[in-house]
Amino acid sequence: MRYRGYPIEQLAEKCSFLEVAYLVLFGELPTEPELKEWTDKITYHTMLHESTKKSLEGFRHDAHPMGMFISTVAALSTIYPDARNVLDPEVRKLQIYRLIGKVPTIAAYCYRHSLGFPYVYPDNDLSYTENFMNMLWRMVGPMYQANSALARALDILFILHADHEQNCSANMMRSAGSSQADPFVATAAAALSGPLHGGASKEVLKMLDEIGSKDRIPAYIEQIKAGHGKLMGFGHRIYKNYDPRARIIKWAADQVFQVTGRNPKLDIALELERIALEDEYFIKRKLYPNVDFYSGIIYQAMGFDPAMFTVLFAIPRTVGWLAQWQEMIMDPEQKIARPRQIYIGHNVRDFVSIEKR
Repeated sequence: MRYRGYPIEQLAEKCSFLEVAYLVLFGELPTEPELKEWTDKITYHTMLHESTKKSLEGFRHDAHPMGMFISTVAALSTIYPDARNVLDPEVRKLQIYRLIGKVPTIAAYCYRHSLGFPYVYPDNDLSYTENFMNMLWRMVGPMYQANSALARALDILFILHADHEQNCSANMMRSAGSSQADPFVATAAAALSGPLHGGASKEVLKMLDEIGSKDRIPAYIEQIKAGHGKLMGFGHRIYKNYDPRARIIKWAADQVFQVTGRNPKLDIALELERIALEDEYFIKRKLYPNVDFYSGIIYQAMGFDPAMFTVLFAIPRTVGWLAQWQEMIMDPEQKIARPRQIYIGHNVRDFVSIEKR
């Protein structure tokens, strides 16, 4: 897996998320002055308009975070009508700053709303992930001090999720954006929803809970081989070997658990992975761990409710969506999306009055 030619392993080890975001959007890693300007621009646009904050308050306390996230991102279209001028390069760039800056704020506000806590304004003195964590978890009293290991792990997770080929949501971003809709409504259309796209990490946790303990793994695997259920977090539409992101995220999990304490689910996951990788049934079918196998365990250890997982996914994926959208807008051959339809119904028929049907 590579972003603009750079192996994902090198980027995850040596870059910040915003550095990788610049690469994905503009094709090259930034110089030091370019990164400073880019970071300053993103940081400047982290605040939400007060009317947007008030619209969040209209949701029920138990509203799903992704539904709130989608609705709020779409609402930004009404706050920034200049975004409709998508053919102007400077206007496009401004919306990119706005979206990348605001999606962590929206996600944090959705989380706080579900708990009934007051919203925490962005702090421009903090890094991208530290600011997000501060908006999530700061309570009354001194400023929340983000643990550096957790902040770095979250940065790595964001890097791994920034873009991933023509997946369902990237395809939606291009399709919705092909009408020259502004990027806020196109992002809302693309945003992850549904268990088949972005929901696998939550399903992995459910599977690990169902297994319950390491001694029950062999029986569970035999059940899967007999055709009863699926081994969640294994296999991928693209990768026919070990998902390269899974190796990195497994390392990140070790760093997180040194801070949070070891989650019992990790021991089950490690043993499940070991047995599955040695079983001819899974080897023959090229079913190897993917990025979702460990990400849910990390998010849960950091304190996130599974309902928030897709929103956490959407924050970095906004970068990939915007890169796809910008590429599509700049393509002189791009036309409005209209997939070919092959009609397989009745041929021409004469109308029959209702009393004769």
